[in-house]
Formats: sequence, C-alpha cells, structure tokens
Amino acid sequence: MNKRLLGALTAFCLGAMTMMPAASAAEVNVKGPGAGKKIVYIPIDNRPVNDSQTVEVAEKLGYKVLVPPKEMLGGIKDYGHPEELLKWLEENSPGAQAAVVSTDAMLYGSLVGSRKHDLTAEKIMERAEALKAFHESHKRLPLYAFGTIMRTPRGDGYSSEDPAYYQTYGRQIYAYTGLLDKEEMQGLSRQEKKQLAQLKAEIPAEYLDDWLQRRAKNYDANERFMTMAEAGVFNYFLLGCDDSAVPSQTHRESRHLEELGETLGKTRSVVTSGADELGMLMVSRAIHDNLRDVPFVYAEYAKGKGAETIPTYTNEKIGDSVEKAIAALGGIPVNDPKRADLVLLVSTNPDGKTSEANFPVNTTKFRKGTKDFVKKVNDYVQKGYPVAVADIAYGNGADNALLEGLRKDGLQFRLQGYGGWNTATNSSGFLLGAASLANKMSKEDIADLLFTRYVDDWAYQANVRQQVANMLGGWPGEGGYGKLDAKLEPAREKTAALLKDFLQRNLCFPWGLKVQEVQVDFPWNRMFECDAKVVLKDEDKR
Repeated sequence: MNKRLLGALTAFCLGAMTMMPAASAAEVNVKGPGAGKKIVYIPIDNRPVNDSQTVEVAEKLGYKVLVPPKEMLGGIKDYGHPEELLKWLEENSPGAQAAVVSTDAMLYGSLVGSRKHDLTAEKIMERAEALKAFHESHKRLPLYAFGTIMRTPRGDGYSSEDPAYYQTYGRQIYAYTGLLDKEEMQGLSRQEKKQLAQLKAEIPAEYLDDWLQRRAKNYDANERFMTMAEAGVFNYFLLGCDDSAVPSQTHRESRHLEELGETLGKTRSVVTSGADELGMLMVSRAIHDNLRDVPFVYAEYAKGKGAETIPTYTNEKIGDSVEKAIAALGGIPVNDPKRADLVLLVSTNPDGKTSEANFPVNTTKFRKGTKDFVKKVNDYVQKGYPVAVADIAYGNGADNALLEGLRKDGLQFRLQGYGGWNTATNSSGFLLGAASLANKMSKEDIADLLFTRYVDDWAYQANVRQQVANMLGGWPGEGGYGKLDAKLEPAREKTAALLKDFLQRNLCFPWGLKVQEVQVDFPWNRMFECDAKVVLKDEDKR
C-alpha cells in the first residue's frame, strides 16, 4: 500500500472484513451526490475543526468547498479581515449551490475578534446590513449563517483570547454577572445583594463598562440577525452560546434572545449551547437541503441522568442541545431506531457530572455504566443500525474506558461516526452534522472520518496532550502550555512520537497496517489544538 496522508488513509470493506487501497479523493468525490456542486464556506476562524475538518466531511460527498485563504481567516493573533471576507464571498459565490458564513467572522474577523475588538456599534451594524445586501443581490443562493453569544469565562487564569484585564478581574466579572442573571431568574437573598454590590465596587468601572458594552454590541447584532433570518435573509441562523454556564452573562443574554425567537416564530433560527460545532451543523444543513433530504435521528442516552445532564461549559440539558442540533441540521427526531437514518448513542456519567479528559481519573478502567453503554453500542451495531457515539462523559477529550471497550469489542471502525473532542455540545453537534451525512458516503470515507476523530479526540486530547504538557517545564527556553514559543519544535517532535506509539497500540489496524509517520503542528502556538497528519503503510506489501 502506498503512503497516504490523513483524509485518504485506508479503506475498510467492513461487511466482508477485507482491506483494499483507498481511492484518491478525486476518484471518490466524482461519484458522490454532490459531484459538480460548490459550497462557499467562511468559518469562524482557522482552527482545523472549524476549517479543514468541516470541509473534509462535505468533500467526502463530492462537494467542492471553497474557503477563504488562510491569511483572511482569523486566528489567535490576527483576528481576521471582515471587508476582505465580504469581497471574497461576492467573488466566489457565482455558481454555488449554497453559502455558509460565520457572522462572527463577517462582523469582527473571528471568534477571538468578537471578544477583543474595538469596533463601534455603527460599524458592526453596517457590516451586519452588508449581509442583507449580499442576499438581496444573490436571492437565488441559499444563505446559511451561524454566530455566537460571547462567552463568560470563569476567570481561571489569563487567556490571550480575552481582554487583558480579565486576568485580574475575571473571577469578579464572572461572579457579578452571574448574580445579575440569577436576580432576573429568581431573585437574590440579602447576602447575595451585598455580594453583588461588593463585586461591582471591586471591578474598575472602565473594565466592566468595556466588557459589557462589547457584549451589548454583540447582542444587538445577534438580535438583528435573528430578525433577518425570520424575514428570509438567511435560510437558517444558528446562534450558539460560547462556553457558558448557569448562571452567567452568557446565559442571561441567551434567555432574552430565546424570548425574541419565540416572538418571531423561531422557524429559521435557534439559540443553543456551543460554538465550534456550528459551522459543521450549517454546512450539513446546506447539504441536506440541497439534496432534499430530511434525516431521521434516534437519540438514546446512557443510564442515569442521561438527557438531563447539564455538562460543563454549557447552559442547558444535553438532551435539549441534541434536539436543537437535530433541528438545526434539518433533521427530525424519531422515537423508534427502526425508522432512523442515524442512531445517536450519547455516553454520559450516571450521576450527570462531567470532568476533564486530561485529569488522572480518565483511565481505561470501566466506571459505573461503562460496560452497559459499550454493550448498548454493540447490540445496535450487531443489529445493523447506523450508530454514532457521542462521547461526552469528559470535556475536552475522549473517555479512555469507553474507547478501550470499543476497541476490545472490535467496534472502532464499525460505527457511522464518533465524537469526543471538546465541550459536550462541540462533540455531539459536530458528530450529528457529520454522521447525518455518512449514509451517503462510502465505507472507506466513513473510516477516514473516524480515524480523524480517534487521532484528535482520543490519542491527542485525552492522552498525549497532557503527557507533553507535563514535559514542557523541563525543556529549555521560554514558553508553556498556552504559548509554546521556544518549546514549539520539541513539543511537535515529542507529540508526533507519542501519537505514533499510541495509535499503533490502541487502534485496530488489521492485516499488517502500521503507522509509518506522524507530522504535527500547533496552529495557534499552544497545546490545546493539534493538527496531526498520519501516514500509514502496509507491512505485508513493502
């Protein structure tokens, strides 16, 4: 077998249990239902999951997906170029079957830009109206949009993605605005009212004003986009709550925008948790609409709290988030797996609590409920159902015990999809968008997408990431987890070596397949995101 980079790795003929060389991307794509069709897509920023990994899914169906050049997209330092993005959209839309755009990118340049910009309210609304003007001049082009309600970090240390003053006053801002949310929902006790006043006094007025005014501009723009959607400017507008909790300012704003949605009729927009899955969901909807397809999705949860679980970083029950994601991609929930195009099995802890995948507790030892859930997956697969597994017991990475169970039962490449990479809604939402399209893909392409997720979610996020993070302090030069700098190259080398070892030990590569080479990049100069390319070889055909 010739070497292949991730994205055209191996072809699994799962039914006959044989293996053959994968067809090239071009050979596969010309046979897909989207062959000869084009989608223009402006992601929220240049991170792989928002950019290349979303594009990869659509291209498996034959669609040609045009994305702006990297230098136009926002990142960790360069926040993006809204005017250039609008011009690019105008120039590349002719002949497209759909356009999918991030409103954060079109207003501020990117997700990070939405948190740190110094734009006037007038400029923001001018850019918002430019999207309406674009629709007016391209009325036959289906336009799908997605945006975010700004996050409310807990203030656990400084992030370069937030204003600098958040390093010092983040905890107070989080607590203060959380009390404002609680006050509106249920009122405050006398002690909480005193705490509210004390917190306000502790936070410098200019910092609090800056933070709240930036949020107010973002709120007004999202309100406008929801109105535009219901007026037909967008075929759909998906609004996510970036890293949120209850109570918080993000949750407070989402409540008011949901009330607006109810007033407007909420037929073309929805407010939900999440951010980095939104692009995948809207690309998926654009494809389903283009193919005149309505996927039926059956969702089932692990024993215990299940659908009632409110995961870390979210402000709603996971069952509600899943239902909204199904609606957003244009699907319909069903109560019988026999009627479903996709069976979504959601792995949650029995007590409804979530932890972090890089914590020591995340071992391969089965916890309460793990064995039953793996059996559930096996039963549905054995019956021939198209199964996707949403792995959300931990945040920011896979559940090692669950993945070990899937490995032992030979289920790794018998699934329709898998997701466990970031927040619960990031994982489940991206998974739903991708897996709802998988019944139109070859088994080879499904295997490619599964491999992408196992490399990122399991091998890197849940395991190698923390191993390398623990080594950073012993290496010479300036740098650390959030800003690698001088430690970038040794981090790349060590990560590549550990990934190669992990994949070779834990993925069931049949018939002599081995990992030959792993190439790693950290696109934002930090440990959290890893862009890995894997080359496989067949040891029996050297």
